[in-house]
Amino acid sequence: MDILELAKSALALFAIVDPIGVIPIFLLATQGHTLAQSHAAARIAALTVLGVLTLFAFVGEPLLSFLGIRLAAFSVAGGLLLLLLALSMVQAHVSPQRQTQDEAMEVEEKEAVGVVPLGVPLLAGPGAITHVIVAAGAAQGNVLHQAAQLIPVALVALSVWLAFRAAPMIARRLGKTGIHVVTRLMGLIIAAISIEMIASGLGELFPGLLA
Repeated sequence: MDILELAKSALALFAIVDPIGVIPIFLLATQGHTLAQSHAAARIAALTVLGVLTLFAFVGEPLLSFLGIRLAAFSVAGGLLLLLLALSMVQAHVSPQRQTQDEAMEVEEKEAVGVVPLGVPLLAGPGAITHVIVAAGAAQGNVLHQAAQLIPVALVALSVWLAFRAAPMIARRLGKTGIHVVTRLMGLIIAAISIEMIASGLGELFPGLLA
């Protein structure tokens, strides 16, 4: 498996999950928690990201085949979804594709915030799931290459755990402005990724289109 491709996949997935941008929500969700409870929420969120994305890395493409959806069509649809996410991120907003108003209200009410809404849908949301399915689908027929896609997933899950563990320090150092700058940069990267996904999908659906 090309290490460069895995590195690109990991960076793309990190930009989509954007654990730095979710830190303010994590701090709100764990407000009033003890240090041990906050660390437990960080661990649960990371494990949720790892579990959900691993699941879709293996069952996503077979599910699409069962539904009669071509990977190229899913790539176009996923690219459009990521583009909407990117447009929200460059404005430093939480995209409705990641969290609705009702889910935002649940942050203050739920104790198991590590799973919902932090793990799903804020971190392992539609954008991240789409990326994992497309990446794993590109390696269809090669079990080793599909299994290698778990490396970026594991690295991003680790980054979630580290970011949330250090959330108070990161929030103090970066401040709201710094976090917004990081989110906007991630949004620009995601926008470029989404265009590539759309172009690739359209090229497979309509071979003469990009000729």
